[in-house]
Amino acid sequence: MRILLLNGPNLDLLGTREPHIYGSRSFEDYLLELRTAYPQLTFTYQQSNVEGELVDLLRRSKGEQDAVIMNPAGYSHTSVAIRDTIAVLGIPVVEVHISNIHGREEFRHHTITGGACVGVITGFGLEGYRLAVEHLLQRG
Repeated sequence: MRILLLNGPNLDLLGTREPHIYGSRSFEDYLLELRTAYPQLTFTYQQSNVEGELVDLLRRSKGEQDAVIMNPAGYSHTSVAIRDTIAVLGIPVVEVHISNIHGREEFRHHTITGGACVGVITGFGLEGYRLAVEHLLQRG
């Protein structure tokens, strides 16, 4: 199984950005753990701070990937363009949020993009990505 891990704005700062909310590990360090835990899977990792680039990366994943695990970050609350892309993609997309979006500011409680995904995982730190992998493996 080929899985695109796609992170949105400011997630390139993991490990240093608000560690009390997002933890102190970089995503690259966590990615090594995922690759070690799931050697049978092929993970491709991309991150962008630009909405249009995220749309393009999603569109290119069709035919190249079997699934997407995406953390749209702040765009999850605002981007109809990303939501519409997920809706027509034709491969499963699991949305992941490191922090519990329901325990934060009111504007973070609703995710526009999540409604187009097969599921949303929120509040389990970086382990949310592993939970998404497990779901995708069970889906087959």
